[in-house]
Amino acid sequence: MTDARLLNTVSELVAPGHGILAVDESVATISKRFAALGIDSTAESRRAYRETLLMCPGVSEFISVAILYDETLRQTTSDGVPFPTGISAAGVICGIKVDTGAKQLAGCPSETVTEGLDGLRDRIAEYAELGARFAKWRAVIRVDAVLPSRTALAVNAHALGRYAALCQEGGLVPIVEPEVLMEGGHDMDRCEEVTTATLRLVFNELVEQRVALEGIILKPNMVVAGKRCLQQPSVDEVAESTLRCLRRSVPAAVAGIAFLSGGQSASLATEHLNAINVRGPHPWRLTFSYGRALQDPCLAAWAGDSANVSAAQAALVRRAACNAAASRGIYGAAMEA
Repeated sequence: MTDARLLNTVSELVAPGHGILAVDESVATISKRFAALGIDSTAESRRAYRETLLMCPGVSEFISVAILYDETLRQTTSDGVPFPTGISAAGVICGIKVDTGAKQLAGCPSETVTEGLDGLRDRIAEYAELGARFAKWRAVIRVDAVLPSRTALAVNAHALGRYAALCQEGGLVPIVEPEVLMEGGHDMDRCEEVTTATLRLVFNELVEQRVALEGIILKPNMVVAGKRCLQQPSVDEVAESTLRCLRRSVPAAVAGIAFLSGGQSASLATEHLNAINVRGPHPWRLTFSYGRALQDPCLAAWAGDSANVSAAQAALVRRAACNAAASRGIYGAAMEA
C-alpha cells in the first residue's frame, strides 16, 4: 500500500488551477542565462534572483510547488529566513533536484546518462530534514534520424526507476522527468515515436523496481517538432499528438502529469497546455512544471537590478496566471494583456 504521506503530497503537487515553478538550474546553467543579460553570477546575485521568484507576492494563487537547487535550499532570504521555511509560509511546497547532471554515456557517442545515484539515499534523508517534500530527476534523450539508441533509453530508464524507488523509501515524492529534447531538425512524428518508446521503457522500469505509480508525478515533454524542423506543427496538432502518446504509454494509476516547457517560448507553452486540457477529461490531472517559460520574462525584467523587483514579480505572476488558466483549459490570448 502506498504511504499516505506520499499520496497527500502528490495531491498537493497537482492541485487544480496551480502549477510547479522549476527553479532548479545548476550554477553553470543559471550563470549562462545571467551572462546573456550582462548579470554577474555570484552566490548573492543568484540568491537575490531566486528570492524575487520564490517570495513573489500573489504567486501562490497560481503556483503551489517550487523545485529548488541544492544551493538555494541551503540559502536564506534577505530577512535571514531559510528558503524552505519562507516558501512554506507563503503556501508553496518545497522540493529539490537530486540528480547531478547528464554525463557522456560510454559507448554511445552524442548520448548521455544522468548521474547521481551514489549516496542518494543519504542525500534524500538530508533533504527531507531541510524541508523538501519531493525530489526531481531529469533524463535527457537526444533525437535525430538514428538516435536515441536502445542503450541510452534503457540506462536512463533504469536510473529513473532506482531514483524513484529510493525517493519513496525516504518519504519523498519522485518527479520522474524523461525529457526528449526539441533540439534538432526532427519532425513531430519522430518526436512522438521516441517519446512513446521512452515512456514505455520508463514505466516498465518503475514497475520492475516496485515503485508505487500512485505516488509519483510524471514530468514529460510535449510532442513537438525539433527547433530546426522546417514544418512546425499547429497548436492543435501538438495537443493531439501529445495526448495520443500519453494514452498509449502512461498508466492511469499515475496521479498527475506536469509538462516541462523544454525551450518553447513562454506564450507557446501556455497555448499548448491549454489545448491539451481543453480536450479533457483525462485519466490524470495535467498541469505544468515550467522553468524558462515562467522565468524568462521575469529574468529579463529583473536584469540584476533590485529596483526592478516589482516589475519582475509582476511578469512572473502574469505568466503563472496564464498557465494556471491553461491547466484548466480556460486560457485566452486576451489574458496576455
